[in-house]
Amino acid sequence: MKTPGRSGSLPPTAGSAGPASRKDRMATRAALRGGRSRPPTAGSAEPASRNTGASLRGGFTLIELLTALLILSLLALMSYRSLAAVLDAREHVTVEADKWRHVSSFFARFERDVQLVAPRPVRNAAGSAPAWLGRPGATPGPRLEISRFASAEGVDSPRRVAYALNDRQEIELWLWPGLDVTPDVLPARYPVLAGVTTFEVQYLNAERAWLAAWPLSPGDAVIPQAVRLRIVLASGEDIVRVFALNS
Repeated sequence: MKTPGRSGSLPPTAGSAGPASRKDRMATRAALRGGRSRPPTAGSAEPASRNTGASLRGGFTLIELLTALLILSLLALMSYRSLAAVLDAREHVTVEADKWRHVSSFFARFERDVQLVAPRPVRNAAGSAPAWLGRPGATPGPRLEISRFASAEGVDSPRRVAYALNDRQEIELWLWPGLDVTPDVLPARYPVLAGVTTFEVQYLNAERAWLAAWPLSPGDAVIPQAVRLRIVLASGEDIVRVFALNS
């Protein structure tokens, strides 16, 4: 018997699982599962950009820093060696220039003295000495002793001069205050060239022969025709100069 006022069929409740509602839920679940498993589309570049920014913000790696430090160290070492080589070469050039400047100055002084030789004997402690007195190497005393006129510039006076090699490998210039001096007057000695191991002087006679002493015989002229000077430096250079004289 039907109750009055109610319809013949009741609407489905919330807990009821009708065919239509079951299909809807299955479709919704399938859609959700499909959305989760979908790969990112080509236009979606957000993950790549995030990774790129992270790598840029990370800086250099330890290997890169060590490589850069090694390259800088090699460059610094090469620069130091190059600078040291330049400084050594500069010092060597300076030393060589000073040495040859002193050698040139000595030869210029020697040439000026022998060109101003005066053919005048002098009085000394032994009585007298010739105007030009060249001693051989084994004889004590200066190697060459001469009487010299005053220079044309008027800055010097006539005097007796001599050249000798001392025990310190120095060529000395001996200067007397004048030509004729008393026996108690000693010459002033000045080193004019250092670092000399050999100092030889030879003299050219009228027969064009080189002699180790002058005068060698009573027939020799007062002044030889030329003088040959040979020095050997401590560094090994062997230097020979020939000076013609106005004899």
